[in-house]
Amino acid sequence: MRAAGLVAELRPLAPFFCLYVTFGATLGFLSGGAPLILRSRGMELAEIGLLQLINLPVGLTFLWAALLDRVRLPVLGHRIGWITVTLGLTVALLVVLSLGEHWPLGVLLALAVLAAACIATMDIALEALVVETVPARQRTYVASAKLCGASLGGILGVGVLLGSYEMLGWRGAVLACAALDALCLLPILAYPEARLRGAGCAQPRWSGSFARLRELVAPILALGAYFAAAYLVSGPNTLALLDLGVPLAQVGFLTGTVLPVVNLVMAALAAPLTARFGTVRLILAGGFGVIATGGLMAVACASGASGLAVGATVLNFLCGGILGVPVFNMIYRWAQGPQPATDYALLFGAAFFSAMPLRVAAPALAGWAGWPGYFAGAMPVYAAAVAWLALVVAGTLRTDPAEPR
Repeated sequence: MRAAGLVAELRPLAPFFCLYVTFGATLGFLSGGAPLILRSRGMELAEIGLLQLINLPVGLTFLWAALLDRVRLPVLGHRIGWITVTLGLTVALLVVLSLGEHWPLGVLLALAVLAAACIATMDIALEALVVETVPARQRTYVASAKLCGASLGGILGVGVLLGSYEMLGWRGAVLACAALDALCLLPILAYPEARLRGAGCAQPRWSGSFARLRELVAPILALGAYFAAAYLVSGPNTLALLDLGVPLAQVGFLTGTVLPVVNLVMAALAAPLTARFGTVRLILAGGFGVIATGGLMAVACASGASGLAVGATVLNFLCGGILGVPVFNMIYRWAQGPQPATDYALLFGAAFFSAMPLRVAAPALAGWAGWPGYFAGAMPVYAAAVAWLALVVAGTLRTDPAEPR
């Protein structure tokens, strides 16, 4: 009976979980798997670096998000129509990409960027669907399904497809990704968008676009600071491991297998933990854990202890993974306005772009300060960013008692 009840509770999350699998698998394969495949076939590192442009549309969706709010396509529901069209275009572009094993890099890159733009557009349509149709108290579990699905998608898109590449080849691997996307679209087609519309969105309090933007400024700035600081303290860990003499194969295993598996598990645990302990407490607890791992990394780098550094990196995965659900749950809360697709794109896009300069500068900062000094300097920056985010979240929750604090 308990198992049947659990299945009944989880069934409504299946459409969201499946679509987030497509998001993680497609971007994981295009920006993580394909560069490794092309590098193994002799492509120059300078050309491989250009493939990072594949991720760019994820942070640019705010440029066209308003179109998704204002225009209803003549298929299915408002949001499901956009989800179907954009994911369908993603599948079509992947099919074309599968034919281009020996095409010039510029053509492959253009197709991959277009596919990434389509999957990113699907994502903001899906986020708007969550805001409009899922009650606030249930969004924590949707955020958990999101991160679990994205993590599983990353495992499939990078780990499984790369591991099977010699058997599948370029065409087979890309077509397998396309087939996964098409299969994962099916559950959302039965989702009762029209019946549930309005279940998630409170009556808008904003009278105009300027007032709405003013309402979002504090969350956008706090999220931007948090994501930038999170990359500063966690992003370069793998580079530090290499400098400490950890073999490349082991580092690859940590990032390609251990990280997504940990993220999947922690995302599944975070929803009940948020309900039990509250959003702010979980953010502070996870943030404290990340700071502690930064301290361990500083000690490990100063003493040359590679084993301690590996352990600190795994602990960083654990503590950082627990933060995803409460943070994305709050993004849903802040996007609860007249134009949720636009709001989500602004909130997440700002966070994405704020980390971009540090992705470029972090290795140079580490080279200048040395790894012990780098991690020691990153910890107070991260602590300040987490404290700021917690204050903004607490301020939001004080005005909405329906949200778990």
